[in-house]
Amino acid sequence: MSLGAPTAKPSGRHCQKTLTLLPFGASLLLCRMDEELPDGVVFKDHDFSSDLLRQLNGLRQSKILTDVSICSGAWEVPCHRNVLASSSPYFKAMFCSHFRESREAKVQLKGINATTLEQVITYAYTGEVHISAANVLPLMEAAAMLQYPRVFEACSSYLQSQLAPNNCLGLVRLAEILSCESLKKKAREVALTRFPEVAASADLKELCAVELRGYLGDDRLCGEEETVFEALMAWVKHDLKARWQYLQELLQQVRLEYIHPAFFHHFIANDALLQSSPACQAILEVAGRQIFSSYGPSAQDCKLLWHIPPRSSYQDFLLLLGGRKDNQQTTRDVLLYSLQTGRWQSLAKLPTRLYKASAVTLHRSVYVLGGMTVSEGKSLLSRRVYIFSLKLNQWRLGEPMLVARYSHRSTSHRNFIFSIGGTGEGQELLGSMERYDSVRDVWESMADMPVAVLHPAVAVKDQRLYLFGGEDIMQNPVRLIQVYHISRNTWFKMETRMIKNVCAPAVVLGERIVIVGGYTRRILAYDPRSNKFVKCADMKDRRMHHGATVMGNKLYVTGGRRLTTDCNIEDSASFDCYDPETDTWISQGQLPHRLFDHACLTLQCIPHMASLT
Repeated sequence: MSLGAPTAKPSGRHCQKTLTLLPFGASLLLCRMDEELPDGVVFKDHDFSSDLLRQLNGLRQSKILTDVSICSGAWEVPCHRNVLASSSPYFKAMFCSHFRESREAKVQLKGINATTLEQVITYAYTGEVHISAANVLPLMEAAAMLQYPRVFEACSSYLQSQLAPNNCLGLVRLAEILSCESLKKKAREVALTRFPEVAASADLKELCAVELRGYLGDDRLCGEEETVFEALMAWVKHDLKARWQYLQELLQQVRLEYIHPAFFHHFIANDALLQSSPACQAILEVAGRQIFSSYGPSAQDCKLLWHIPPRSSYQDFLLLLGGRKDNQQTTRDVLLYSLQTGRWQSLAKLPTRLYKASAVTLHRSVYVLGGMTVSEGKSLLSRRVYIFSLKLNQWRLGEPMLVARYSHRSTSHRNFIFSIGGTGEGQELLGSMERYDSVRDVWESMADMPVAVLHPAVAVKDQRLYLFGGEDIMQNPVRLIQVYHISRNTWFKMETRMIKNVCAPAVVLGERIVIVGGYTRRILAYDPRSNKFVKCADMKDRRMHHGATVMGNKLYVTGGRRLTTDCNIEDSASFDCYDPETDTWISQGQLPHRLFDHACLTLQCIPHMASLT
C-alpha cells in the first residue's frame, strides 16, 4: 500500500473487538460516566489570565511582536495594539476604527507626561499601579482621559484617605473638574463637618461667592454661628473691593438668632462694615429685635426674618449633674447621654460638692446656681454660679447671685435666668426672685412671688413664668398656680384643687406644661391658654426628687425616690420615656447608678465639637 492511498475504514465488528480489549471495570466506568455526565467537564485555570499578562508584558519589554509605539514627547514605549484595545475603550476606538492612529507606527498622546504614561501602560499589562501623593493627580487625569475607570476610582480612594481641613476645598474643586462624585461627596463632607478648621485655612478665602454661599447655607455645616459669621467677614475683607457686593446675600446665610446675644451685641450689631450697608443694617435690626425682645419679633419682623431651625448637625443630649448618688453624700458627677448611641459618658466633674443647687441651660452652656457646700465639716450657703462649656468640657466661675440660697428653683428664658425662692442663710423661706442678664452679665432683683413656697414645679411658656404647687414652711402642700409676667415684672396667683405636687419638675411639651409626679404617680398637662388640666398616663411609681427634660417632643424622667407599696422610700436608677402622641411610657433602661436631687437638662450641641462618641 502506498503512503497516499486511503486507509480502509474498520467495520463495526472490529470496533467492538477493540473495546473489549479494555478491562471490564474500566469499560463499565466509561459507560456510567457517559450516562451521568453527558456534557463533560469545564476546566478553569485561575492562573492563566495573570500568566498570560506576564508573558505579554515580557514580550513588550523585549519588543517582540509589538506593532505600535505610544509616545509622550520624545519618549516612546513599544506596545501591542490588541492589548491596549482590550484594556481601554479609548484605545479600542483608536485602533479598531478608521482613525489614522490605527495605521500609524507611532501614536503621540498629548497632555500626559512620560512617567504617567509609563505607569498607565504598565497597568494595562499587569493590572498594577503605584499611587502616591506625588503622582496621584496626573495619574487620575490620565485615567480619566484614557478611560481606565478602576485606576480613576483607586486614585479617588487614595485622595479620600488623605482628606484634611487644609486640602478638602481644593479637592472639591478638583473632583468637580474631573466629574468624580465619590471624591466630591467625601471632600465636601470634611469641609462641612470640620468647618471651624476649614474656616481657618487659606483656601476658604480663595472661594468664589457662589462656593462660599453653598457652604454657609448648608444645613449640615458643623459649626457655631459665631464661627460662620467670622468666616464670612474674613472672606469679604480678603478682597473688600470685589466682594463687598456679596455681603448682604452671604449675611443671610448666617443664622443670627442662634448667635450668643453678648457676641451679637459686642461684635456684630455695631460692626462698621455692616453698618455701612443699609441692607445689612436692616437685617441686623430685625435680628436684634428677635434676639433681645422679651416678646419675640413682630409680625412685620417675621416677614423679613422668619424662624430658621438650627442646623441639622446639632443634636440634643441629656445631661445629669450632681445630686445624691446611691444614697450617699452629694456627688460631683456630670453624665451625658446620647439618644443616638444609647451610651453614657462622664464629663468634667462639678468644681465642688453642692447640696440642693439648681441648674439651667442657656446659650448651649450649663449654669449651676447657689446650693450649699460642705467645707471642713461646716455647711456654707453659696451664691456662686458655675458655668460649664460642653465644647471645652470645662467649668468656670460666673457672676455670683445677689442672694445665697438653696432648695430654690431656676429657669431660663431668652437671655435671662430666673432664680426663685429657696431657703436663705437663716433657714428662712425666701419669696424673692432675681434675674441674670447674660448680655450685660449682671444680676438684678425682681418682684417677689405672692406666696413663698419650697420645691414648686417651674416652667416658662408664652412670656410667662409658672410656679405650680410646692410646700409652705410647715411642709404642707400649696394648691396654687403663681404666674409671673416677664416683661411687666408682675405676679398674680390662681387657686386650684388640681395641684398637689412637691419636689416635682415641670417641662414644656408642645403647647402644654407637664407636671411630672411629686409624691404621686400622676402626670398633669396644663394648657395656659384655656387654663385647664389634662390627666396623662401615670408613671409606674410614686416619685419625687427626680429629674425630667424634653428631647425630640418626648419626656424623659430620671432617677428620684419612689414610694413602694408598703410606703417605704427607695432610691431609683430608672430612666423612662413618655410619648405624648401615644400617651404611653417605655423604659430607656437604667442610669449608671441610683440618683436623686439631681439636675436633669437637655443640652444642644454639635457632637464632634464636644469630642463625643
